[in-house]
Order: sequence, then structure tokens, then C-alpha cells
Amino acid sequence: MFYWIYSVPSLVLVVLFSVTFVGFAWLGIILTRKRVRGWVAPEEDWNEIMGLVLSSYGVFYGIVLGLIAVGTYQNFEEVDQAVEREAATLGTLYRDVSGYPEPIRDDLQAMLRGYCRYIIEESWPAQQRGVITEGSTARVTAFQKELLAFEPETPGQEILHAETVREFNAFIEARRQRLYGVEKGLPVELWYVVVIGAVLSIVLTWLFALERLGIHLIVSGILAMFIGVTVFLIAAMDHPFRGTLSISPEAFEIVLKTLMTPT
Repeated sequence: MFYWIYSVPSLVLVVLFSVTFVGFAWLGIILTRKRVRGWVAPEEDWNEIMGLVLSSYGVFYGIVLGLIAVGTYQNFEEVDQAVEREAATLGTLYRDVSGYPEPIRDDLQAMLRGYCRYIIEESWPAQQRGVITEGSTARVTAFQKELLAFEPETPGQEILHAETVREFNAFIEARRQRLYGVEKGLPVELWYVVVIGAVLSIVLTWLFALERLGIHLIVSGILAMFIGVTVFLIAAMDHPFRGTLSISPEAFEIVLKTLMTPT
């Protein structure tokens, strides 16, 4: 239900997250300031107690938030590496089939060029919407049938064919990892932890009884902005193919331009 955020530019989105969190913190302080000061007036060391509570809470929540952010980044990097491996093995496949005899050589090369163009022009826009297209699977299946139907006639062709089949298997594995990354993201339960933890962190800043409102707003605003930026980072990288901060088809474009396009 929150996929609409990926249609917003990253700069605008980080400002939106920051303003939302800071606005929530400031609004809560303004609405609860008088009531809180009335409640805690008898407690002379109230701010010291709240400082210890916020520090302890911040340690635990900070560790959890940091681990989630690191995990999200690692997932983003793994999917990015899978895309690069798929493009690299696709280029190697194209070079391998260049050594096959005619007419199968032209057929296999044409299939690989068609697959690469389909990934760039059709699959990538669909992936950015969280959709896995079926056309690429049909093209891979057709290539596999054509490749495995080839019968080597010389020892050299046997070696080349065995190497091509091995590279094709590596290509299939990288492709499977890319497709898995299309729908991969943080479980909803972890998002509950992130959001509820952020809300509680900000609510704790409301409970300080500071004399000067400006100082209270500045301190709470800094904390809220940092939490907002961190949550933005997690959200932006949660789905590697969505949004402005996403994996591009550049690796496939390079293979198509440098290897598959006749000069």
C-alpha cells in the first residue's frame, strides 16, 4: 500500500520523511508540553531520569535499526551483483556461441540479442512495478532447446559445447537470483518494529520538562530528523528495482552495445 513512495524522487522523498518525523515530534511537544510539566513538577530529577531512559532505549532501538539498514543494503548489493553476473554470463554466452557452425550460430546469437533487448525494454519497466514478465522465460526456454539440440561433430566442438552449457547454467542461476530480487523486501513484521520504534523514540522526547521551548524543539527535531533519514534509507533500498534509488539495466545495455551490436 506504500509503493507510491517509489514514484517520488529521492531528494523529495528524504525531505518528506524528515518533515513528517520532525513535524510529528514538534506537534507532540506543543500539544503535551504544559500537561507534562504539570505532571513532573514534583520530580526534581525528572530530566535526568528521562535522559537515562532515552539513552537506554536509543541503544536497543539503534542496534535494531542499524541491523535492519545493513541487512537491507546487503540485499540491495546481492541483487545488484546478480544483475551484473547475469549480464556478464550473457555476454560470455554470446561469445561462446560465436564459435558454433552455421546456421545454428546465427540463430543462437539472434536469440541472445532478442533476450537482452527484451530485458532492457520490457522486463525492466515491469520490474520497477514489481512485476515479473513471462516473455523472458519463453526466450530462455527456446534458447535452451536450440542449444541442447546441437550435436558436436569434432573434439573442438565438444569442448566448446560443454563450456557453453556450463556458462548457460551459470546464466540461469544469476537470472533466478535477479527474479527473486524483484519481489524481495523486508517482512511486514520488521516494518512494524521500525515504525513503532521510531514513534516511541519521538514520544519519549515529549516527556522532557525543559524550560525553554526552543531548546526542546531543536533537540527533538534533530533526533526525529535522523530517524526519518534512516527510515527513508531503508525504504528506498527495500525493493532494489523500485524508485529513483534502484538498480538500472546499465549492465545489459553495455553488453548489447559492446558485444551484440554489429559495428
